[in-house]
Amino acid sequence: MSGPSSHRRQEGAFSRAPAGVPATRVPAQTPSPGVQGVPKDRRNGARRQPAPDRAFAPLDEVGPVETPSAGYGWAMVIVMGASVVTATLFTWSWPGAMGSAALVAALGLVALSVRLHTILGLSDSMRSKELLGRSASFALPLVPLFLFGIGMGGFVTIAGLAWEIAVCALATTGALAAVYLRRKPALLMAGQWLLWFGFSLSDLSPGVLAGLAAGLGVVAFAGREQVAMQEREDRRRAAQERAQNRARDILSDYEEGGQGWFWETDRRAQITYVSDAVARILGTKAGDLIGRPLVSLFNLANSNEASERTLMFHLSTRSAFKELAVRAAVDGDERWWSISGRPIYDSFSNFIGFRGAGTDLTERKRSQEEVSRLANFDSLTGLANRFRISLVLEKILSSPHEASRACAIFLLDLDRFKHVNDTMGHPAGDALLKQVAQRLERTIGKLGQVGRLGGDEFKVVIPGRHETPMLADLAREVINALSQPYAIEGQRVIIGASIGVAIAPQDGEKADDLVRNADLALYAAKDGGRGRYHFYSNDLHAEAEARAQLEEDLRDAITKGDLELFYQPVVSVDNEQITGLEALLRWQHPVKGWIPPDRFIGTAEDAGLITQLGEWALRTACMDLAGMPPEVRVAVNVSPLQFSSPQLPAVVTQAIARAGIRPDQLELEITESVFLSDDEGTDAMFKALKRIGVRLALDDFGTGYSSLGYLKKAPFDKIKIDQSFVRGATQPGSRNGAIIASITSLAKALGMETTAEGVETMDELELVRRHGCSHVQGYIYERPLTKEATLARLQQGLQAEAKGPRSARAPRQTMLRKVVLEHGKNRYDGTIRNISTTGAMIEGLWHVPVGTIFRLQISQTFFVTCTVRWAKDDRMGVEFANPLQRDGSGQLLAMQGAAPVRQVAAPNAAPPAATPSSPGPDYIPRYPAQAGRRN
Repeated sequence: MSGPSSHRRQEGAFSRAPAGVPATRVPAQTPSPGVQGVPKDRRNGARRQPAPDRAFAPLDEVGPVETPSAGYGWAMVIVMGASVVTATLFTWSWPGAMGSAALVAALGLVALSVRLHTILGLSDSMRSKELLGRSASFALPLVPLFLFGIGMGGFVTIAGLAWEIAVCALATTGALAAVYLRRKPALLMAGQWLLWFGFSLSDLSPGVLAGLAAGLGVVAFAGREQVAMQEREDRRRAAQERAQNRARDILSDYEEGGQGWFWETDRRAQITYVSDAVARILGTKAGDLIGRPLVSLFNLANSNEASERTLMFHLSTRSAFKELAVRAAVDGDERWWSISGRPIYDSFSNFIGFRGAGTDLTERKRSQEEVSRLANFDSLTGLANRFRISLVLEKILSSPHEASRACAIFLLDLDRFKHVNDTMGHPAGDALLKQVAQRLERTIGKLGQVGRLGGDEFKVVIPGRHETPMLADLAREVINALSQPYAIEGQRVIIGASIGVAIAPQDGEKADDLVRNADLALYAAKDGGRGRYHFYSNDLHAEAEARAQLEEDLRDAITKGDLELFYQPVVSVDNEQITGLEALLRWQHPVKGWIPPDRFIGTAEDAGLITQLGEWALRTACMDLAGMPPEVRVAVNVSPLQFSSPQLPAVVTQAIARAGIRPDQLELEITESVFLSDDEGTDAMFKALKRIGVRLALDDFGTGYSSLGYLKKAPFDKIKIDQSFVRGATQPGSRNGAIIASITSLAKALGMETTAEGVETMDELELVRRHGCSHVQGYIYERPLTKEATLARLQQGLQAEAKGPRSARAPRQTMLRKVVLEHGKNRYDGTIRNISTTGAMIEGLWHVPVGTIFRLQISQTFFVTCTVRWAKDDRMGVEFANPLQRDGSGQLLAMQGAAPVRQVAAPNAAPPAATPSSPGPDYIPRYPAQAGRRN
């Protein structure tokens, strides 16, 4: 019996060969220590691996034929020789010359078979092996048996050997031949028949011949069956070969096409096979990976396996796994694989390793990460999006510990961002939003998380409990950071920000409540003049309800017809004749009185009522125009939303037809923002309106999307110069006059009229006339009039007369701010009612002489010298010695500090009376309770 090592299964002995290579025995790997995390098999000795059935072995191992082995030859020599010796001893005679020659030939042929086996084993020619082997497989088993039968027959007939002994020798020899020919029934039967046929030649009696004939029939039948079986076996082997080749080709194409790869390990989780594709990715050869631990292919430390059932778990428990994501052990490149595997066992249910496949997961992993990023982060700015920032807030407010639920949120809205979008286009707006996001993140830092809700709206979540002054300081820092100039497409852009602040839990314990309250605070900050922050307070709900009530009242006003149109004349500069009117929408609330247009127009836009309002104004203006002189035109504003409606030409046509006016009497005023939409749709709308015959005016030129390219193709009849260019045009150093001159020159070159809006003073009228404006609209000629007043004015004639102040003053801001005025050693309390860069109106001091000079303290850190220019009762107008400066958001720098601290007024104040140059000490305010002196 052989030693245990001869029966022990050699691991890897039947490992799968690479695609396209015949399966061969792979030398067993030297046992190595178990992989960390994978315990060694406690069975030190593996069971014997049973020999595979050659019928299912690879075809190149089975071979085409089966040749006689050396063992068969020596066994036949021994049996035949023993039979001859036994017969000789029993008879002490020879079987005659022919019998002796037959026995010698039989022994010689058997000896020759041993030599032939050696020749076939040493031959390098497969074809010679096949020819010799096929001949030997038929000749060597049959001829010696036939000759041995003749020899043993000679012993019986000539030497007188007992037939029992001869039959025993023949049976022994036939049995040995049967063992060898067990897989070839036809040769087995033929050999047995020839053995007995040779024996029977010594006595060919009729009975013997009959038996031989019967045996020959059996041999022939068995031969035919053997041929049929061989043909079936050949077909089966051919089909098996085709299946093996097909499977091998499919696996090869699968690997080479990069669709996946295969691997196999032994029971110690060491690699016995791996595809070349993996080796190429790892920068090595497949052969160098054989014997290495499977886990060495992966970087498990960075795989971020969320499941407890990791690769190490499955290897240690010998359990199957499917689509396990692991990171490849590749330096400098993040590559992910999805691997699947199952344990494999031998026929005795012994675990012999793992076998599995893998696919490249890198692109799918990146796609999943991109989808996750898009689902949680804003694609433009990279900030958390609405969904993610809401989750952050929900997580804080749902904390199991009450102390951890405290937080604050900032809702930010950018001021004047829409203006940037309209004037510079959406790409510039996107670039601006990116810079805003960067500044926000730098300012907030680690205090909280910044998210973008959409458009120009942002949210900041600040976890933890913070004092209100700290949050106020942070809000000021944010506003200041966002108000600094930006560089967009080579241009200097300035915007601002308004912030609403809500604090949990006092302002809300649920996310919806907290966000709603912060939104109310944001509205309050906007209503306060923008560029401000506002903390939530309970009274803000009343303001929100007021806005909702305003929207409801506006809907009712549209339904009931409470809106009306006012008309402001447009006058020709050449002859001061009224040539047209601009229709202006007005609303007198039954309870609240006149509501400013800038208030309810914004509500109409938010509520989606602007198109309905625009169509009503268009029809009403046409009907009113029917009762006016035919040489007068009426201009009606068209909103960008209304301009983009395909029904606009039909609405205009119906309004003109119903009123019975000429199309050229109607002028549609369109803003530059319509050019930000689809070019083809915009051009088509212009053509449709011009086919109707109406006039087109470009409103607010220079304040929107000021590209001169659209003037080449847009069929405008008039350009309206925005009043922002008229305001301050007469001030020293102003460039507005040059801009107005350029616009009028351009309009004349293009054959268009020009209208200067907002002209209120004589010097502004002279300036626009000098620079070539063809028409003027403003208070200098007439304020907006009702329909009845307009008709009455037109009945008086079309001649207009300019009436108004000689010059304009700087724009003023209305407010109530406590200030301190110093005069000599005396200090007085006062209140600013309105202020501009050049002066202010102050109340609190009675009958101050004109020319009195004060040192005005506007904030705790800002002082300015001023001179009284007029005074009436307790009010006076002062002019600053030096103009005040504004910041990037347009706010006065002097107003950004805290107001001066007021002190208790002295009962007997004695401010000096004044002369224009030096106020005297005898000036005493008549009402000292309203003007206290400070000492």
